[in-house]
Amino acid sequence: MKFMAIVKSSAESEAGTLPSEQELAEMGKYNEQLVAAGVMLAGEGLHPSDKGARINYDGDKRTVVDGPFSGTKELVAGFWLLELKSREEAVEWLKRAPFREGQVELRQVHSDEDFAPSDPTGELRAAEQRLRQTIAAQR
Repeated sequence: MKFMAIVKSSAESEAGTLPSEQELAEMGKYNEQLVAAGVMLAGEGLHPSDKGARINYDGDKRTVVDGPFSGTKELVAGFWLLELKSREEAVEWLKRAPFREGQVELRQVHSDEDFAPSDPTGELRAAEQRLRQTIAAQR
């Protein structure tokens, strides 16, 4: 099972304040543990929302809104993509993250099997698998 761990923003992350050397070292050590256990697929920090944009969709109309965005606690500051056996295992790993404050939201990523009822022939899932193979080959 894949899970996305979404690290929520803080006033500091939205101000563009980078973690201290000690905090970076602690996070690096934690990430090394995730990698050594074979559960980390990706993980990155994000620039503040003032460097971002939102694209709103309304039928054929597209509207772009430049950041910054309000609601700091609802914004994303970073993420991990993890592959684990269960939600409980993901929770246990995230309890060990070296945060002193803040919040991480855990969400399971859909798998191909989740879409089987909407794709009875398997054609759409096969096309998706080909796209994933192409992406992997490009790296």
